[in-house]
Amino acid sequence: MRGTFDFGPLTLRWTEWGPLTGRPVVCVHGLTRNGRDFDALAMALAEQGRRVICPDVPGRGISDWLPSGALYAVPTYVAALTPLLVELGEYDWVGTSMGGLIGMGLCAVPGVAMRRMVLNDIGPFVPVAALERIRDYLRIFPEFDSLAAVEAQLRKVHAPFGPLSDAEWAHLARHSARVMAGGKFVLHYDPAIVEPMAGPLADVELWPLWELCAKRPVLVLRGESSDLLLPETASRMGQAAQVTVETIPGCGHAPALMDRSQVGLVLRFLEG
Repeated sequence: MRGTFDFGPLTLRWTEWGPLTGRPVVCVHGLTRNGRDFDALAMALAEQGRRVICPDVPGRGISDWLPSGALYAVPTYVAALTPLLVELGEYDWVGTSMGGLIGMGLCAVPGVAMRRMVLNDIGPFVPVAALERIRDYLRIFPEFDSLAAVEAQLRKVHAPFGPLSDAEWAHLARHSARVMAGGKFVLHYDPAIVEPMAGPLADVELWPLWELCAKRPVLVLRGESSDLLLPETASRMGQAAQVTVETIPGCGHAPALMDRSQVGLVLRFLEG
């Protein structure tokens, strides 16, 4: 989808599953990831007759990069996705980490008809220590000699995704890398996404926005050892009448949503 925004023209691309006539589900990935993270979940949803759209957020995967690193922020992503969502009409949302923050931001946009929302290891309070950890690894943008080296890096950095199979790690590596002109591999995102985090960081608090989000059914998934969605944050979120909180054992930030039990939680919630 091609659009022109305040920051200039942009092509947003996505992977799509299921029938065009199915009720839409939009699945949006984390900070350095891409839409192919959701293949297992998307296939399961498509088998239920759902239309599943998994965008690559600008600066990641096969979508365009932005002209300035300073633009890599949730308001920009909300603006980039809104034309697609308006075209879809009513839809459900699955957002991992950054994808959840984008979903929360969309709850404040008039005319965007989000029915149900899954927040995967993200909430309206993000501690500064977690942000600093993320910034520190974003500052390093290595080159790799092989896809196997990319996979080894992902296994290290994303160990909190949970106990994935060799095939699942290989899948993530294959879709997380691009080949440079000289034959080296790099991760498939614009290294400038770190720029908004260059200055001093602070806790993120979005509780007033959460009140808008919780006006619809919300499923909150929390990795049991997550440093980003703290237990007390998840507990406070769960006090809202339409919010269900599930803790995912053996995971930190963030559950990969590839495991059958995790996929099942999302499918059952979105059936409502």
